[in-house]
Amino acid sequence: MSNRFILSLDQGTTSSRSILFNHIGQIIASSQKEYTQHYPKPGWVEHDPIEIWNTQFETAKEVLAQVENDNATIEAIGITNQRETVVVWDRATGKPIYNAIVWQDRRTSKYCDELKAGKWAETIQYKTGLVIDSYFSGTKLRWILNQVDGAMEKAQKGELAFGTVDSWLIWNLTGGKLHVTDVTNASRTMLYNIRTLSWDEELLNLMGIPASVLPSVKSSSEVYGYSNGELASKPIPIAGIAGDQQAATFGQMCLDVGSVKNTYGTGCFMLCNTGQEVIESKNNMVSTIAWQINGETTYALEGSIFTAGSIVQWLRDELGIIRSSAEVEDLARKVEDNGEVYLVPALTGLGAPYWDQYARGAIIGLTRGSNASHIARAALESIAFQTYDVLKAMEADIGHPIKELRVDGGAVVNNLLMQFQADVLGVPVYRPTILETTALGAAYLAGLAVGFWKDVDEIKKQWAVDECFQKELNPDRVEKLLAGWEKAISRAMKWEEE
Repeated sequence: MSNRFILSLDQGTTSSRSILFNHIGQIIASSQKEYTQHYPKPGWVEHDPIEIWNTQFETAKEVLAQVENDNATIEAIGITNQRETVVVWDRATGKPIYNAIVWQDRRTSKYCDELKAGKWAETIQYKTGLVIDSYFSGTKLRWILNQVDGAMEKAQKGELAFGTVDSWLIWNLTGGKLHVTDVTNASRTMLYNIRTLSWDEELLNLMGIPASVLPSVKSSSEVYGYSNGELASKPIPIAGIAGDQQAATFGQMCLDVGSVKNTYGTGCFMLCNTGQEVIESKNNMVSTIAWQINGETTYALEGSIFTAGSIVQWLRDELGIIRSSAEVEDLARKVEDNGEVYLVPALTGLGAPYWDQYARGAIIGLTRGSNASHIARAALESIAFQTYDVLKAMEADIGHPIKELRVDGGAVVNNLLMQFQADVLGVPVYRPTILETTALGAAYLAGLAVGFWKDVDEIKKQWAVDECFQKELNPDRVEKLLAGWEKAISRAMKWEEE
């Protein structure tokens, strides 16, 4: 097994990454490239699909080059991706007809309001598990088909293909031979019925979307097809697909009902395994498909926070108070507390449990003594506060307290944030030794499909704890901080006129 690896393609919101994993789940080689974020109008966020593909392809070639002299065998490719982001391309040319509309984009908020006014909320939640929000893919796809000249006509003739980013990568990896997605990505479109496990005709008709643009929906772990000769001289099986948050849940080995993980990336995403049961949330969580393996579908409850790690990027790129994201912890530690300064990071509205498309970011509680360190600390604390809000809503839905939280993603290296998270939640926060659990989850799914790992029990043993953070802060202090956060959130909500 020493020279046999799984290649994981981890296509994220701000960068494309490729990682090679060995049989014991260790990282052997990795490469990452950031790519351009486009903001054509306030609330609009786009990516260039060609740049997404190029950066992903380049990083994959780079990691393969790192092991080419070791007689390495790449057993399979696993793919994990930013979810809900929409790409539409021409089947004949393989070229996108418009930029990718990113999950953070709010341009379809008005149409979502119309759907809510039309009493579609209950139907859509029952069928898809989702709340009506411009976050999800369906309304973005509808926008492209209606706004790009000639797009609807071409779609009706079967000349266009729609996909989330996994579909776009696989199309390119196979030279246009495969147009597929998996159940986890399909479950984020607001067009897929998570109970019947099929595209929903009623919802397609509602949004005026021709079924001919849709990819075939597969399980999360099977051989879908093979890479063409561009990536490597020998075809490699493409054998695992999962949206980034589901992949991270699998990588964190949250395999038991009630187990919970939170990923701290561009946004924060908390998932709770609910087994074979679809739990209808009464507290603004969404129900989603966690994965499907060997014909068995596992479901999850999810709370999606739109702005988490990206608030640190904002401090760096827009405010300029840090030069790199790594500096934020040192800057925040220069003050003992937040000085009663709160930052509500509603840069693209608020996700769970608020679902306020019209909320906007706010820094509140400033005095003459407030400084950059207070703002940095408030930014970090905002991530933990939002996670608290989601966890409490999730507990209400499942009917019992959550006893521990497994964490992953880029921001969990920040010890100040992790300690504050444990203080606010009042439960142990476990950081694993391998932080790239999203890529690892995709690797596990692909490896299981080709027999690289025998079964789930074999990979379960590989999860290991780097550090456990326990609560230290005085409960009265926590209560006061949470009261301040609640007040700050109320000021930022419904800022934009509907």
